[in-house]
Amino acid sequence: MGRKNFRGGRKGGGNSRGGPRGGFSGGDDRDRNPSWRSIPAADKKHEKLERYYNTVLPLEDDERAEFWDALKKELPNSFRFAGSKGHALAVKRLLEERYAPEIVKIERFDGEKVEAPQPVTWYPDGLAYSMNTPKHIIRKFPPFAAFQKFLVSETSVGNISRQEVVSMIPPLLMDVKPGHTVLDLCAAPGSKSAQLVEMIHKGEEARIRKVLESFGETRAETVDDDDAADLAADPSDDGRATGLLIANDAEYKRCHMLVHQLKRLSSPNILVTNHDATLFPSIKVHDPANPKQQYLKFDRILADVPCSGDGTMRKNMNLWKDWQPGNALGLHTTQVRILIRALQMLKVGGRVVYSTCSMNPVENEAVVLSAIERCGGPSKVDIIDCSDRLPGLKRKPGMFQWSIMDKTGRIWNNWEEVQQHMLTTGESVPPGRLTHSMFPRPDDKECSSLPLDRCMRVYAHQQDTGGFFITVLEKKAEVKVKPESGPKGPEVEASSNGTGKEAAEEVAAKLEVEEAKAAEGEPTDVIPANGVKRTREESESNAEQDAKKVKTDDEAVKTDEVMADVEPATEAESTPAVTTEATSAVATPSAETPKPQQPQKKLHRNADGTHEEPFKYLPVDHEVIAMIKDFYKLSERFPTDRYMVRNATGEPSKAIYYTTALLRDILVQNEGRGIKFVHGGVKMFMKQDSPSAEVCRWRIQSEGMPIIQGYVGPERVIRLTSKDTFHKLLKEMFPRFSDDEWTKLGEIGEAARDIAMGCCVLRVEPDGTDPDFSERMALPLWKSFLSLNLMLPKEDRAAMLLRIFNDTSPVVNMSLKESAKKDADTGAVEVKEEAQAEAVAAETAEESPAVLPAAAEEETKMEEAPAVEADTKAE
Repeated sequence: MGRKNFRGGRKGGGNSRGGPRGGFSGGDDRDRNPSWRSIPAADKKHEKLERYYNTVLPLEDDERAEFWDALKKELPNSFRFAGSKGHALAVKRLLEERYAPEIVKIERFDGEKVEAPQPVTWYPDGLAYSMNTPKHIIRKFPPFAAFQKFLVSETSVGNISRQEVVSMIPPLLMDVKPGHTVLDLCAAPGSKSAQLVEMIHKGEEARIRKVLESFGETRAETVDDDDAADLAADPSDDGRATGLLIANDAEYKRCHMLVHQLKRLSSPNILVTNHDATLFPSIKVHDPANPKQQYLKFDRILADVPCSGDGTMRKNMNLWKDWQPGNALGLHTTQVRILIRALQMLKVGGRVVYSTCSMNPVENEAVVLSAIERCGGPSKVDIIDCSDRLPGLKRKPGMFQWSIMDKTGRIWNNWEEVQQHMLTTGESVPPGRLTHSMFPRPDDKECSSLPLDRCMRVYAHQQDTGGFFITVLEKKAEVKVKPESGPKGPEVEASSNGTGKEAAEEVAAKLEVEEAKAAEGEPTDVIPANGVKRTREESESNAEQDAKKVKTDDEAVKTDEVMADVEPATEAESTPAVTTEATSAVATPSAETPKPQQPQKKLHRNADGTHEEPFKYLPVDHEVIAMIKDFYKLSERFPTDRYMVRNATGEPSKAIYYTTALLRDILVQNEGRGIKFVHGGVKMFMKQDSPSAEVCRWRIQSEGMPIIQGYVGPERVIRLTSKDTFHKLLKEMFPRFSDDEWTKLGEIGEAARDIAMGCCVLRVEPDGTDPDFSERMALPLWKSFLSLNLMLPKEDRAAMLLRIFNDTSPVVNMSLKESAKKDADTGAVEVKEEAQAEAVAAETAEESPAVLPAAAEEETKMEEAPAVEADTKAE
């Protein structure tokens, strides 16, 4: 991706146990370190689990022993380098040259040397690494302190993604190209989504630079040296990425975890939505070439569905005692419905990647088989052979035959056995949630010919990973979904904005009908995700009634307001959800509990029950946009019709966002249609207090800088080449200068002195002689009367200081330091006033991406993570 990921944020939290305090140990620390002796070792045995997988998995005796041995060992740590390829390779070099040589000097308890992180052989460009040293050792043992600080620092700003190795596979098999529209149906917490965004932005910087140069505007200083400037890859918007990622999750709280993860990528091509994946709504779009109403179809869809998660038992040890066969049986129907809905929304010729972190064929081959059968068979949907992809990845083929264990532990070999049991016992309902769709179908000629061996199974013993299942499906023709046959699974639970009484396949069928009617130009009905059908007139006329109903629901409003003020923690090593429900405890204060000193902010609540502020686009002739364009001397080639605010008035108050043209079209066309948009766009400008009314108060936000910097006029640009000067700007906040002291800033002193007050672009352009100072970047710089300040969050400053200068000392706020020394001499009052203004500016610059539910115009500070934790459902 063409972003440098300067935007930081908190990572982690977590529920991992702390490590031994007495020093580094390896192997089973409970046997060697007294601090572990009070903690009983997990009993890694489960009769039903072992009996079932010994029966169902086609493994030889020797391999079966390796399989169980691997599952009982702790999972290695793993991470990947994120961002654009050139940037990721630069951060990777630090690991190899600065930290790995020091790690291999560390000795284990037995005198053996510790192994440095090793590259994952099959990951492209060697940008993923794995390490056997336990996380708690890396966090607690002093010799790892520098490496741990590196991991925390680079993760906080998005340059490293902590992610389990096997969970990196599905996005790599999607074959995402720039310009593609992509949907991640079950996205939180967002590591796979981040991979997909990087693919959408591949080569963007090089394309933009080439376009600007073709028009004689050589303003863009950054370029992905490893990505060729192929304008044909995404040509329609002057080289800017036109693709789209919609990242969806059913849980509202997890959606904000997702927002926090994706905001660090500084991409205007992301939308976050909050819907049940089985009922994901049709999204209306406007196609000038076709005046008839259209609905968005996707090039690629990732369905990494909720699963029982027994492939993760190497890190989720509770699964050894909590595993039940009913977990998989209860999820089968929901998984089928998610995959079917994905195939409905896919373009002909597009691909769906279906994946789980489960080894159970009920959640894997049976789901694929059932979804293809209900969508019309192999003539409509094909399983793609990916055996030539990711060379070096060891895998097993999917299975044609399997048996099923019911809740009591009885194993059934086929559906005929179930039917015979029902006839013999007189039971009218199959035992233990069993359905026909869970079994192989050798008598079905169409289904029996499906190449299920093209599915991909990854087991723990093959390459020291977790367990995973992946299948790539291609849509060959439009599908018409058959109704479910046989005993129905459990009803889909009510979604947050509807009744949830209709079965998922019925709602999906209605959505499909509406899309077909729209394609023919016929009038359509509004069908929100809850499946409650309304005409357009009913939808509009009922909006006020819905709002009144919401207002009367005092208890729900109070609960939601409390939850809105609770900052959602980023996901740590949680067990993959057996259901999609979130369990968020909201404490009810007792009578003795003192009331808070300040009342909680009352949040705007929409008719659909969400708290999100509306997305409102500014007209191109808005006075604020005109002022910004004039102040920064923005090129005419930068679009002015994509600026957005997040408030009901539609006027800029604190922040202005930027989106792509497609994202703008989606937000505008679907306003009021019941689609729950949580986040979209990149914060481009922030309103800044200024000591002078003549100064433009809208400064460029750090996350928006990579997008706009190439279009800023030379009048607002300062170029820096000196490593020492850059160190001073990073280290000191608001360094102060008198008229004759600007020379302390070296080669930028004269330019900094003469440039007009306000925000400008600092282009860092190293000469390439120092490998640690070789990355080109553009950063927001604020010029005041007698000072200069990089408008970066502290975590971004700290990450750059560590990465470039190996400097871990704290940043100094020179404004506050100098003002404390001032006496009451002439000008002291003005200095203090300016110092106060600069302190406010510094505070604003340190704001991190908002993660609260009402985050439209309200920011919250994020603390640095105490430790780096895993990022994904399967990780």
